[in-house]
Order: sequence, then structure tokens, then C-alpha cells
Amino acid sequence: MNLVAKIIAHKNLILIFFCVAALVCAFLQAGVQVNYNLADYLPRNAPSTVALEIMQEEFTRSIPNARVFVPDITLVEALHFKQELAKIPGVEHVLWLDDVINVYEPLAMADPETVDAWYKNGDALFTVTLTEENIKKTLEHIYALVGEKGAVSGQAVDLVAAQTAAEEEVKQVMLFFVPLIILILLLATSSWLEPLLFLATLGISILINMGTNIFFGEISFITQAVSPVLQLAVSMDYAIFLLARFAQFRQEGLAPPEAMKQAVSKAAPTIVASAVTTVFGFLALIFMQFAVGPDMGVVMAKGIVLSLLSVLVFLPALTLSTYKLLEKTRHRPLMPSFAAFSNFVTRLGVPLFIIIGFLIIPSFLAQKQNHFIYGAGDLGQSGRPARDAKLIEENFGKLTQLVLMVPRDNWGKEKMLTAKLQEIPQVVSVTSYDELIGAEIPPDFLPAGEREQFISPHYSRIMIDTNTVTESAAAFSVVEQVRNLAAAQYGSHYHLLGPSVNIYDIKETVTADSTVVNGIAILAIGLVLLLGFRSLSLPFILLLTIEGAIWMNLAIPYFLNTSLNYIGFLIISSVQLGATVDYGILYTHHYLDNRKVMPKKAAGQKALQETTASILTPAGILFAGGLILYLISTNSIVKELGLVLGRGALLSAFMVLLFLPNLLLLCDGLIGKTTLLIKLFKSGSEETCGK
Repeated sequence: MNLVAKIIAHKNLILIFFCVAALVCAFLQAGVQVNYNLADYLPRNAPSTVALEIMQEEFTRSIPNARVFVPDITLVEALHFKQELAKIPGVEHVLWLDDVINVYEPLAMADPETVDAWYKNGDALFTVTLTEENIKKTLEHIYALVGEKGAVSGQAVDLVAAQTAAEEEVKQVMLFFVPLIILILLLATSSWLEPLLFLATLGISILINMGTNIFFGEISFITQAVSPVLQLAVSMDYAIFLLARFAQFRQEGLAPPEAMKQAVSKAAPTIVASAVTTVFGFLALIFMQFAVGPDMGVVMAKGIVLSLLSVLVFLPALTLSTYKLLEKTRHRPLMPSFAAFSNFVTRLGVPLFIIIGFLIIPSFLAQKQNHFIYGAGDLGQSGRPARDAKLIEENFGKLTQLVLMVPRDNWGKEKMLTAKLQEIPQVVSVTSYDELIGAEIPPDFLPAGEREQFISPHYSRIMIDTNTVTESAAAFSVVEQVRNLAAAQYGSHYHLLGPSVNIYDIKETVTADSTVVNGIAILAIGLVLLLGFRSLSLPFILLLTIEGAIWMNLAIPYFLNTSLNYIGFLIISSVQLGATVDYGILYTHHYLDNRKVMPKKAAGQKALQETTASILTPAGILFAGGLILYLISTNSIVKELGLVLGRGALLSAFMVLLFLPNLLLLCDGLIGKTTLLIKLFKSGSEETCGK
């Protein structure tokens, strides 16, 4: 109470401090780097990560990351175009047909498949390596050179498209999300001003959270896109609960400062308990080996703590500075009483419980049988990037490149390996020093620029072009076959990398993370519930309710025969539990309070009437945020996270309002026996259970 008194006494100073902190962090936010490369989040000991580090140490020239298509061009014009392309700042290397065969001899004498891979029907395809520095500017120059009829695709294009889309989409998401939140809050609150106070409080905490990410150096694109929406949606009920208490004490006749003291005193334990469960849900992600989980988990846990501080420190100061206007704008509740709904749930309790119970079992089994994808899909591909990718694929087919590094100077082994690689059905071409230049020419005789494309002090580099998409069963099969062939010749002394290899390693990593992350989230939140309720049975009841909602949520893709991103699957498993278990906690608290003075059915019915609006409000906000992410984002992972997150909020609310009340009624006797020092009403008398 002394702390609350200090907040009230220094409310102006607190308002200034939070506003200045938010402004500073708004500027700092611009310095936070966003990483769009999921491969960077693989463990340091993942084979593809080790391979990349070795390649960067051994070779000065990177692997190609773009394909440039030019239609209706002669051989002479193509050679000139190649020279112009190579002059563009940021273009490290250009590879074309003249690097593979002698184009000054008749093309009819060359291998048709080799020619068609670079020059077909008068159209040319160049393979280009772009440096990461100023890559956006480099692509602008390339687009200007190829014109509207040309096309550019590849990892470099995907990266720039994702960056451009993400910058615009974050603004669009908030532009649509904020008005929807205001609409939901206007229905849920009893003052026209309250929604603005909530948004100001949480908006400041979001700005501080995003600005303080500067201390991490960079965050993933998933965290950047999802964290503001998730933080706002998950922590909104903290602010709602505090001002509801304030309004209650004002109605009892307390002066504003005293009413706020009482409101913070009464609301803080519940708000803190709610925040702690959410924080534990996010912190479970730090145990993922795949570092996107820790990245998002730490940022979101920090965001929830900042929201908690804003609600308990900034919101009281802001409310006391505006309470006159707040009370002038009060209106009658717009939400219904939900008396009819509570009667319906109580009356049909047994059938509802049985039906939902039967849904939980197949959902649990189905969510384990999903068809998962593991990569990022098309990072922001729409507009010209999507058109260009399609145009190049139609004319020259799909292409995914792998890079194999083997110990140098053993040309016999390398020849045997190259021949075996060319026998893999999905392999279009294999390019190596021996294939391109010839092992009979010592590498040291060549200019450094030509030699360093394939030869380093310790390794020989082999480029393998495949006709698979980046992620597919065929692509993973190629990765396994190449690794097996290389291991047969060189044992463990080889290294393979490329987009398909990265995703293959992501698959291996995140699959191993599943049991650990889910188990830790359940144990951590279960422990919080155990201590909070001082009950052995209630943690199991609440966890079953929310886990049932999670199983239903993740089973829907299986029943719809659609794929589900495994990264999203892992994140949602923890996030939905941490973010929505509060709904169950709120209902259970009201049920137990009512149960002290009335029979169990009446207690359940009254608890439903008291909490339905409070549960639907945060669930509605979380659903709205997820839906907007799904509709606006062009990134497949963010889009799917939005869909699953929004759907999960509704399913959690559904389970808490329809399943949990009846489960509590069924387990009422068990709760009484397994809960410490709880007094339950019984036939006009009280009994103390759990002693």
C-alpha cells in the first residue's frame, strides 16, 4: 500500500518518465536489426551451420543467391549483358553458359542439356552472387538493367521482398488492429475513455519492449511481426481488471486516490499471478535448440513484465490524472448479463461435457499426425517477385542449389563422387573444378579469381543443381543421398550446405524440441497453478481444459488435409497455454468464491454469469489480432501463426465456458479433498476440506 501511495503522490513524474522512455525506445527501435534467415537460428553444431562457417573461412566467394532471366537475346548480346551485370555494385560474380562451354564454337556440338540450362529458345538465364551489403540497392540496379520483360528470383530477392513487406505490414496490422480493439473494449467497458487509457498504457509498454530489443542486437522476423500484437492482446485483461476494481471502489464512495489504492491492492495479486503464468509459457520457448524460440520467448516475457509494470504503475497515475473525464464518460454496460447463457450451459451440462470430451480424444491423436513443413515458405512473395519466380520456373524449371565441400587434391575420389552425384534423378548438373577446368591443370596455375570459385586451401567445392523445390520429400531425399555418397568417399570429412540442407537440419532440430518445450511449459504453469490454488487437483483440471483447446486447434489442419508449419506448432503449443490459461484461472477463482456460500450448480452458474464477458474480451482481442496477421501478412510462418493463434483464443474460450464449468462440477468432491484450507458450502453448513 505504501508503494501505491508513492505512485499516487508522484503521478506526474511517473507519467513523464514513462512517456520519455517510450519516446526514446521509439527511436531505438529503428536500430534493431531484423533477421529473415531461419538458418541463422540453427544450433552451432548443426551440420549446415558448421558447413557455412567453414565455407566462409575457406572461400572468399559466396555461393550464388539469384537467377537473372533475359528474354529474346542473342549469344553476343548475352555476353555483353553479362559484362554489364557484373559491373553493378554489389554483384560479386556472374556465371553463365560461357563459363561451362566454349560459346564461340557451334552450340550444336555441345551437350544439349548443358546449353538448355543456360540458354534456351533465345532466352538467357544467369546465375548471380550478390553481396549482402546494400542488397536492396543492388537489386534495384538489376531490375533497371533487365527491364519489365526480364525477371530476377532467388534467395536474395526473397530476402529483400520479405524486408520490404514486413516494414509495411507491421504498420498495416496495427492500423487495423487498434480500431478493432477499441470497438471490442467499448463493448466490454463502462466508459468511453477507458479504451484509450488501456491503449495508451499498453502502447507505451510495447514501444519500450520493442526499443529495448536493441540490447539483443537483432531479433527474428517472426518475433518482429508477432510480438506487438501478442503483447497487446495477452496483457489487455490486466488493465481491464484494474480499472474494473477502481470503478467498484468508486461506486462504494471512496475518493479517487483511496479507491486506486484499494484497486491496486486487491487486483495486483490476480494480475501478477496471471502475468507469471503467461511469462512461464513464453520462457518455455528458451529451451528450444532452434533459436527462434528463445528469441521470441525472451522478447515476449520481457514484454509481459513491461506490460505488468505499466498497468500497476503508469495506469494508476494516468487514471488519477483523468478520472474526472473518465467518470463523465461512463455509460451503461453494453454487454448482456449472460444469465441466459449460464442457464443454458448449466442445463445442458452433461451432454456438452460428453460431446466435448469425445472431441478431445481424436483431436489429441490427430494433432500428432499432421503433415508438417519446416521452412519459411515464400518470404513475402507477391507482386513482381512472385511473377518473376513463376516466369523463370516456366522457362528454365525449378532450381535449388547445394554446395558440397570435400578435401582437395584427391581427384580420383572427386571424379567418382561427381559421377555418382550425376546419377541422382533430381540432379540437373554438377559443377566442379574438374568438370569445368580439368584436374590436369594445377589450381595454382590459374588466376586467384577463377581458382577461388572451386578451390580453397583445404577444400574442393562442388556445385549441385537440382530440380526440386527448396522443401519437399524429394529435396530431403537428395540431401540424404548426397550426404551418403560423400560419406562413402570421405567419411565425416565433408560439408554440405544450401537452402534444402538448412531446412532439413531445421526439421531435425525442431522435431527434437517438441517434447522438451511442451513438457517444460506444462510443468512450469502447473507449478504456478499448484502454488496459486494450493490444490493438487485444480492444476490438472485447468491444464486439461487448455491443452484440450490446443489439441483441437492443432488437429484442425489434419482434418482439413492442410499442412502446418512445425515452428508455428511448437510456438503455439506454449503460447496458447500461457496466454489463455488465465481464462480458466479467472473462472475457477469465481467458482470457488461462490462455492463457499452456495451449492455447486448455483456456484457454477453464477461464476459463468460473472466471468463470460471478462473471458470473451481478451479472447476476442487475441482472435482479432491473429485474424489481422493472417489476412495482412505475406510471410507464410507469420500468416499461419496468426491463424492458429486467433483460432486458439476462441477454442480456449470455448473450452473454459462450456467444458471447464462441467468438469469442475464433476470434480467438486475431489477438489474439496485435495485443496488446502478451502471452505465449501454444504446443505446449509460449512465444512473445511483439505486440512
